[in-house]
Amino acid sequence: MAEKITGGPMDAGRFAALADAYGSALHRWPPAEQAAAMLFAETGQGRAILERAGRLDAVLDRYRVEAPSPALHRMIVARAAGEVRQERRRRSWWLGFGLAGVGLAGAVAGLALVTVVAPDIQSDHYVMDANATSFGDAGPDADQAEEDL
Repeated sequence: MAEKITGGPMDAGRFAALADAYGSALHRWPPAEQAAAMLFAETGQGRAILERAGRLDAVLDRYRVEAPSPALHRMIVARAAGEVRQERRRRSWWLGFGLAGVGLAGAVAGLALVTVVAPDIQSDHYVMDANATSFGDAGPDADQAEEDL
């Protein structure tokens, strides 16, 4: 909460705003405001504002939250476990789609590479034998320079 800090005397509006925010116990108020608040609390207006804040503090202090029933606890835990299972299942599907997409992209890239790199074979110039590939000759008498790469 953004508050203006006053060094001088406190007015009723500022005192009421601080009482609404921090309650009737002046020790809970910001340290910079406590001295001026103690002086204002001695006035009739200050006592009335602190009395109203004290009644609200008493009501809030009496409020208690019941512990959840075991059935509610079991239902929340079961629902949370189901949500975790569903999220894991969704992630595994997306992982599968991602891997399939990567595999497909690799196949397309490989096909494009082989298509671009493969020489145009003309039957009268070159005859492929069992040792020839689109990247070069892989036969036993292949050039050693290819293997040194």
